[in-house]
Amino acid sequence: MVEVMIAGAFLLISHFGISSSPARAALVDRLGEGPYLGLYSLVSLVAIGWLILAFANAPRFDYLWPLDTSLYWVSKLTMPIAVTFMLGGFLVPNPTQVGMGERAADPDPARGLVRITRHPFMWAVIIWSIGHIVANPDTVAVTFFSIFLLLAGLGTILIDAKKAATLGSNWTQFAAVTSNIPFAAIVSGRNKLVLSELWLPVLIGVLGYLAMFWGHEWLSGGVPIFW
Repeated sequence: MVEVMIAGAFLLISHFGISSSPARAALVDRLGEGPYLGLYSLVSLVAIGWLILAFANAPRFDYLWPLDTSLYWVSKLTMPIAVTFMLGGFLVPNPTQVGMGERAADPDPARGLVRITRHPFMWAVIIWSIGHIVANPDTVAVTFFSIFLLLAGLGTILIDAKKAATLGSNWTQFAAVTSNIPFAAIVSGRNKLVLSELWLPVLIGVLGYLAMFWGHEWLSGGVPIFW
């Protein structure tokens, strides 16, 4: 449990400490944009890998609430949405993604899943985290998934702030027709749901979910899915 907390702290500090602080500008000035992104990606992979290994090896005996196998259905029902957001979000240009900032100036900058949320990948992680916290009440699992919940949730806010500062009026245009919270822009009338743009993301999401469901025991380090 202690190693999970240390690894989680390292992930959060290394992530936000590099990407959302003056250290980023200093590193970009010294290394250049490409090498900086390479270094940042390497540190992130190491941090995530360490956290996953610590989680896989930690004994899980203490429970914050009673284990109820019927709650596994929460993650089973939310994961298709998470995988759709995770995979389908990359099918259209998104100004929040690295190297895509100029897309904010497009006449129609939000299409597909970006109409629903401008952070589909982050919300995939949020939904995945919440579903697994509900289904896994032991302290190690709650800590593990809460770290990713915090990473993604705070990440959406910091990305918005960073893009607003760097893209200026183009970001204002993009933000006006999108929302961080899923469906908020659609409910408020700032955008609309276009079903013809969603069939491919949904198809890829369902196929991706089925692959993950089939390979869950391997992906999770030996944890099977119970019916």
